[in-house]
Amino acid sequence: MEDITRGGQFLVKETKSENIFTPEDFSEEQVMMRDSVKEFVDREIWPNKERFEKKDYALTEESMRKAGELGFLGVAVPEQYGGLGMSFISTMLTCDYISGATGSFSTAFGAHTGIGTMPITLYGTEEQKQKYVPKLASGEWFGSYCLTEPGAGSDANSGKTKAELTADGKHYKINGQKMWISNAGFCSLMIVFARIEDDKNITGFIVEYDPNNPNGITLGEEEHKLGIRASSTRQVFFNDTLVPVENMLAGRGEGFKIAMNALNVGRIKLAVACLDAQRRTISGAVNYANERVQFKTPIANFGAIRAKIAEIATNCFVGESACYRAGGDIEKRINARLADGNSHQEAELKGVEEFAIECSILKVAVSEDIQNCTDEGIQIFGGMGFSEDTPMESAWRDARIARIYEGTNEINRMLSVGMLIKKAMKGHMDLLGPAMKVADELMSIPDFDVPDYSELFSEEKELISKLKKAVLMVAGSAVQKYGTELEQHQQLLMCASDMLIEIYMAESGILRAEKLAKSKGAENVKEQIAMAQLYLYNAVDIVYTKGKEGIISFAEGDEQRMMLMGLRRFTKYVNMPNVVALRETIASKVIAENKYPF
Repeated sequence: MEDITRGGQFLVKETKSENIFTPEDFSEEQVMMRDSVKEFVDREIWPNKERFEKKDYALTEESMRKAGELGFLGVAVPEQYGGLGMSFISTMLTCDYISGATGSFSTAFGAHTGIGTMPITLYGTEEQKQKYVPKLASGEWFGSYCLTEPGAGSDANSGKTKAELTADGKHYKINGQKMWISNAGFCSLMIVFARIEDDKNITGFIVEYDPNNPNGITLGEEEHKLGIRASSTRQVFFNDTLVPVENMLAGRGEGFKIAMNALNVGRIKLAVACLDAQRRTISGAVNYANERVQFKTPIANFGAIRAKIAEIATNCFVGESACYRAGGDIEKRINARLADGNSHQEAELKGVEEFAIECSILKVAVSEDIQNCTDEGIQIFGGMGFSEDTPMESAWRDARIARIYEGTNEINRMLSVGMLIKKAMKGHMDLLGPAMKVADELMSIPDFDVPDYSELFSEEKELISKLKKAVLMVAGSAVQKYGTELEQHQQLLMCASDMLIEIYMAESGILRAEKLAKSKGAENVKEQIAMAQLYLYNAVDIVYTKGKEGIISFAEGDEQRMMLMGLRRFTKYVNMPNVVALRETIASKVIAENKYPF
């Protein structure tokens, strides 16, 4: 079996560029899928943007049916249940490109294909899968996911909805209230989480919904939201709703596990679903900058605008690099498990679960990049950007939800570090050894020889390995000091998480650019090289700032001075890049092509 990286191992193991998957590696079939999804969005979604903004829920439902007819709702569903049975990467790129035009449709699509269909595909019995999944894969039925309650948001397992076995033992009677339920207004099936008696953990149920025979289910009015306006979002009330016992999903008390694993997949899919929105926002902003003339010249010629275009293009390129790198790793893990005889369900569940740390990192990084991208899009448009007549203000509003759902970014930041430490404690990866080596290095005399950085990316890779030492130093010392109580020090965890996020993202950009340079020649990909270098430059600053904040919060005296000295050593360039020149290289290409061209 190929040596497959384990989740979180990027921190302690060097990754070679030839071992990562990048968007340039799409197969012919995947390129065809990408192009057909783009064509669908350009034909059905983009021209109707105004109707989506006016809360045309019927249009969302109609567009979902069309997506079902084209097979897009069943990309991840195995063929025996009416789907296309395509690879994990193919499901990611479908999510990516279907999400470009409007957050309303993107949310409906993501809720249905992810948390509406996937729990049955991955946890259902054979009978449940045969009965429900083909209808969901074709778009005959739509799914929704009823987890959140007024008192149970981030603390998902604290829900109060109850499920009680009827006297004849044939049904569970469900009573309770759910809120923020996407697709509630047009779904035929709900994945509902409820607690049986005083169980520690909630249980999942498949609940059919027919408005002509509501079975004790009532829906609240459509919520009026900042963005994703044509995404149906309602409260759902259950009053003695009868659910056959055979509709329990997985086992009793396993609902929390279903919810958590659904979120892992949801996080990487949400990250990738922010990418085409960035591409389209960048292209729209550049079009405008090339056309808008002030002081007798297009504003695209002004350095202040060019800097913005370079930065948002860089973040998009690196977001793509990191999402598809993680997707490739997950797919390798799934294939390895299938080769070992695991079922499709087990292979996919364990494959994604292995990279839960990366899924959390991506969710945070890319959701924040899309918000920044749309914000800069408004700024480039100036006063026009604030008007509903341009697509920027709706893109900005739609982007805002991405930092909240699939677990808030604060929760995901703490999860990424928490999961990393748990992996080390379980012996799934060695963090202690590398952390001890860093501690020894801090006590040693630094090497003052000037290294030979003649090879492309040699300094950048060395710098990334030093940034990894910085996070090992901070996290290792924090674990030594606080032990199991570390999770109570949330601000410190947030610092360590930001360091971890920047390392994964920056390394992903460097690896993709290096892989491109090897295959196409460095001269032919100078803009991609510049983006990788620019992102790393920004990442180094963040790692230094967050590292300093973290160290000062728990270390004192000589220990603090020693760690701050180490942090300076680990975040120091030998040859500082000319950042203005890097931005100029990137912006020139984007402006000349009048779109996001990478």
